[in-house]
Amino acid sequence: MPELTYAGAVNAALRRCLEELPETLLYGEDVAKPGGVHGVTRKLWKDFGDRVFDTPISESAILGSAVGAAMLGRRPIVEIMWADFFLVALDQLVNQAANVRYVSGGRLAAPLTVRTQQGNSPGACAQHSQNLEALFTHIPGLRVVVPSTPQNAYDSMLSAVHCDDPVVVFDNRTLYFGEKQEVDTSAAPAPIGGSTVRRTGSAATVVTWGAITHRVLEAADRLAADGIEVTVLETPWLNPFDHDAVHASVARTGGRLAVVHEANVTGGFGGEVVVRALEAGVLSARPVRIGAADGRIPAAPALAAELLPGTDRIETELRTLARD
Repeated sequence: MPELTYAGAVNAALRRCLEELPETLLYGEDVAKPGGVHGVTRKLWKDFGDRVFDTPISESAILGSAVGAAMLGRRPIVEIMWADFFLVALDQLVNQAANVRYVSGGRLAAPLTVRTQQGNSPGACAQHSQNLEALFTHIPGLRVVVPSTPQNAYDSMLSAVHCDDPVVVFDNRTLYFGEKQEVDTSAAPAPIGGSTVRRTGSAATVVTWGAITHRVLEAADRLAADGIEVTVLETPWLNPFDHDAVHASVARTGGRLAVVHEANVTGGFGGEVVVRALEAGVLSARPVRIGAADGRIPAAPALAAELLPGTDRIETELRTLARD
């Protein structure tokens, strides 16, 4: 199996889709000749010609054209350079793409994949740091995934492109050029959805997704050194979400549940996870939601670190939950 960075895994998945599915297109701002603002789409333009192309700086045009192309038999993969920029083109995704099946009585579909990246990195500032996944999970008809590893990124991209519904893929740019890992690039595309147990334990269940998964695992290692073993359940697919796996794990871990995400706590998807577990009757302790404070993210790294959930804070809150 090849060793790939997260960015390399995404690139490999895009290449495979372009090779195997002639109806695919790949386009967005600077994705062709420049190879993407973060280099994720590098060299694809050279190998696939006019099926990979750059667009004007117009998110509305990118998403609007993708909806039309998808309805007419193409399978476009488009990039919104920063997740924050989605907000100037929500009509095309929320009112149009998500509604295609419904308003056509099932006669049409919109098999389009929208790639973007979100989250904080040093100096990103308030207009380039938002985590918006919860907004899109609220929209029936949209699929949402937030990967955390090269393998997860590769598999999720294949699943997204082969899905006949619009899928939003949220990367985190801090993961793009991390440590290389072996990636199985030979498997067939899997159906969307599912979860992965990243660590097992009986003290509590910790549900997480995206880049912060790595901080959760670091906190779990620290707890294990003191004999506190928690289950870490990674749920990259937020729609469809694997509630059954969460509830089964919580039942095995004494009814204790924590949800950790980088997004703001208020209105974050963690609230949905907690409420569903409450409705299922599997909780026996006060659930814990760990996320960013409800404020804009400052450019100064030291100030941003005060608002975002770090390993120390996650460890402290999980330690308290495990003792309840």
